[in-house]
Amino acid sequence: MDAFALIPPEWTNKAIHAYEFCCPNCHSSSLEATAVWLNRRSPVTTVDYRRKWQEFYNCHCGCVWWAWSSDRPPNNLSNQPDCHPK
Repeated sequence: MDAFALIPPEWTNKAIHAYEFCCPNCHSSSLEATAVWLNRRSPVTTVDYRRKWQEFYNCHCGCVWWAWSSDRPPNNLSNQPDCHPK
C-alpha cells in the first residue's frame, strides 16, 4: 500500500471525520493504523495561504477515519500518544 498513491484505496470510502487526531472509536494514535493514505491531489488552502490535506487511517480496530494534516499534533520526542482516551 502506497500512502502517496494517486487513486484512493477502496477502504477510504467508509472513512469518518475524526475531530481529534486519533481513532474516534478506540482512541488509538495514527501510528497504530494498519494502512494510511494521504489525499494530496485535493489540497485545501487556508486563510493564511497554507495547504492542508486529508489523511486517511485504517485503524487496527476496524474503524476508518480521516483528519486534516493541519490538525496533527506537534511532533515531540516524549512518545506521548496523539490523543487521550476520554
